[in-house]
Amino acid sequence: MKPDFLPVSRADMSLRGWNQCDFVYVCGDAYVDHPSFGHAIISRVLEARGYKVGIISQPDWKDKKSIAVLGKPRLGFLVSAGNMDSMVNHYAVSKKRRQEDSYTPGGVMGKRPDYAVVVYCNLIRSMYKDSPIIVGGIEASLRRLAHYDYWSDRLKRSILLDSQADLVSYGMGERSVVEIADALDGGIDVKDITFVDGTVYRTKSLENVYDYELLPDYRELLEDRKAYARSFFVQYSNTDPFTGKRLVEPYDGKVFVVQNPSAKPLSQAEMDWVYDLPYMRSYHPSYEELGGVPAIREVKFSLISSRGCFGACSFCALTFHQGRIIQVRSHESLVKEAKILTEEADFKGYIHDVGGPTADFRFPACEKQLTAGACKNRQCLFPKPCPNLRADHGDYIELLRKLRSLPKVKKVFIRSGIRFDYVLADRKRTFLRELCEHHVSGQLKVAPEHVSDAVLKRMGKPENKVYRQFVREYEEMNRRIGKKQYLVPYLMSSHPGSTMKEAVELAEYLRDLGYMPEQVQDFYPTPSTISTCMYYTGYDCRTMEKVYVPTNPHEKAMQRALIQYRNPKNRGLVAEALKLAGRTDLVGYDKKCLIRPWQSGGDDGDIRGVTEGRGYAGGKNSGDKRNGSGGKGSREGERRLGGSGNRPKGQNAQADSGKEQWPESRRRERSQGEKGRDAKRARSKKTIRNVHKKKR
Repeated sequence: MKPDFLPVSRADMSLRGWNQCDFVYVCGDAYVDHPSFGHAIISRVLEARGYKVGIISQPDWKDKKSIAVLGKPRLGFLVSAGNMDSMVNHYAVSKKRRQEDSYTPGGVMGKRPDYAVVVYCNLIRSMYKDSPIIVGGIEASLRRLAHYDYWSDRLKRSILLDSQADLVSYGMGERSVVEIADALDGGIDVKDITFVDGTVYRTKSLENVYDYELLPDYRELLEDRKAYARSFFVQYSNTDPFTGKRLVEPYDGKVFVVQNPSAKPLSQAEMDWVYDLPYMRSYHPSYEELGGVPAIREVKFSLISSRGCFGACSFCALTFHQGRIIQVRSHESLVKEAKILTEEADFKGYIHDVGGPTADFRFPACEKQLTAGACKNRQCLFPKPCPNLRADHGDYIELLRKLRSLPKVKKVFIRSGIRFDYVLADRKRTFLRELCEHHVSGQLKVAPEHVSDAVLKRMGKPENKVYRQFVREYEEMNRRIGKKQYLVPYLMSSHPGSTMKEAVELAEYLRDLGYMPEQVQDFYPTPSTISTCMYYTGYDCRTMEKVYVPTNPHEKAMQRALIQYRNPKNRGLVAEALKLAGRTDLVGYDKKCLIRPWQSGGDDGDIRGVTEGRGYAGGKNSGDKRNGSGGKGSREGERRLGGSGNRPKGQNAQADSGKEQWPESRRRERSQGEKGRDAKRARSKKTIRNVHKKKR
C-alpha cells in the first residue's frame, strides 16, 4: 500500500477498510509524521507490528465528543502531551504565557490544556471508563513518580494517580509499547501488565512485587524536603537499564506506585529499523491552510544520528528520559535518509544538523556500558573525564565525510551542540580541524553555561579553565586554516549555587570578552532534574550539601540583567545588584566599570534611589518564606519584570525615564569630549561576530 498519513477521522478509517482502531493515540501536538516527533515514531512502530492506529491531535478538552471522533479502540488509548511538557510549552520561566506554540498549526497558542496528559486522560475516562490508557512522552516520563512542579510550586503525586491512567511508558518507548500491545492483544488485563521494563504501574499490595527498593512515603516527602532530595537521588541512581532496581513509592501506605527498571537500549539494527519506517516526513495536509506547523522547519533537513547522553548535566532531564547509554544509527541508514532529503523540492543543499542530544557522541562512553551499564557512583565527563572514557571522533568524522560528499549536498552543519570537554579529551585534533573547516557557518554555539567553578560544580559542568582551553584551541585552529569564525557561548543565570557574587563574576567575564549575549537563559526548574531538586529542597542530592538557591523573582531578574549589563533597560537592576554584592567599585568611569553613576547630590559613588521603597528577599538560604514567588511584593515584581529584565517600578523619576541624568557641569563636559568618545566607541563596537577575538 502506498505510504499515507495514519487515520485522523472516520472517513480515513473507511478508506482503509477499518471499522475500529486497535489504538487511538491522543496527542497535544499537531500531527507531524516525522521521526523527530514521538507520536510519529510510536504510531509507526505499532503499525509495523500489525496494529491499526488512529491519531486524535489536539482535541478540544472542553468537549467530551472530541475524544470520541474515532470511536472506542479495541485495545486502548495512548496519550502524550507532545514533544514538550505542556507547562514548558505554555510558560516562560517567568511564568508569563508564551506567545507562540511551534507545535500547533500556524503557531497558535492555546490549543492544548495545561497539564495536558492529566486533562486528556480524565476526558477519556469520562467517556470510556474501562478502556486501558497508557501514557508516555516527555511529560509523563518525567512526572512518573512524585516530582516538584514549578508552576504550582508544590510537590505533586505521580502522574499515574492524577491522570487515572493504567500505565506509564517512560523513556524511549518503542520496546515497552510493543510489549504492552502484544499483552493486551493476547487477552491480558491491563491491570495485570506489571512485568514490562520501562513502565510504571500502581497496586494496592506489594505481595507480588519482588526485588524492589522502597522509597519514602509521599506524605513524608511533603513534610521533609531533605527526604525528597534523598529519594530523588535514589531515583537518579536507578535510571540505568542494566543496574537499575525496581522502585516503589507508597502513598499513605495504601497505594503503591511501582517503577520497573528502564527498557534496554536499542541495538544499531533496531535504531535503523525505527528510522526507516514509512514516515510522510511532514505535517498532515489539513494544516496547510492554517500555515503549517512551525516546528517542522527546524528538523526537516536534519538527521538524528544518536540517542542518550553521558554528559549528565544537572539541569538536563536526559538521564531520566533517554538515559546515559548512547544508541546510534549506522552510516548506511543516515546516508539513505540524507539522499531522501536531497530529493525534497525545497532542499537547497544544506543539511542543517547531524546529531542527537550531543552531536559528537557516537558510541557508549566505555565498552562495559552495554553489558554492565553506566556507573552509579561516577560520571563519564564530570568533574574530569573518566580514565575509561573512549574519546574518539573517528566514526563521526567518517560519517560527516560521507554525507558532505553526496550529490546536491553543499554543506553539512552541526547545530545540536558538541561537548567541548569531550573534544579536548580526544588527543587527536582531527575532529576540531574538520569541524572548523567544514561544519561551522561563521559561528559555533557552545555551552559553557557559567564561568564560576562553584556554579559549574552544581551544574555538573567542567571547570572554566577547560572552556578557556577550548577557546584557545578553536581560535588557533581557525587561524591555522585561515578562517574567521567565532564562538557564541550559551550562558545561564540564577542556577542553584549562583549568588550575586557569582553573577557579578560572570558579568566581569563578559566585560573582558567584549560581548553581551542577545538572549539569556534563566534557570528553568523543569521536572526530574538534579538542579530542580536543588531548587526545591536547597540541597545537592548527590552530596546532601546545602546550596544557595536564588528563588526570588526580583533577585533572578538582577542576575539575568548582569549578563546584559550594557542594555540601558537593565541599568537599574544592575546598579541594585552591584550594591547588594558589595561591588560598587564597578560603578564609575573606569574601563573596568560595568555602569556609570547617576546624579547623587555630590557623591557619584552612591546609587541613589535604587533600593528605595523595596524590600529585598534573598534566596532560599537567606531567610525568605519559600513559596515560589517570594511573597506578595515579589509576585508584584514578577508581574512588572515579566522575565524580561526591565527596570522595576519604584525607582526615582530619573531611572523610570530610562535616561541617565547629569549635573550641569557634567552635561557641558559630555557635550564636548563625551560625544567624540561615544562616536569612537560606536565605530569600534564589538558585535556577536567577534566574541572571543583577541586583539593582536
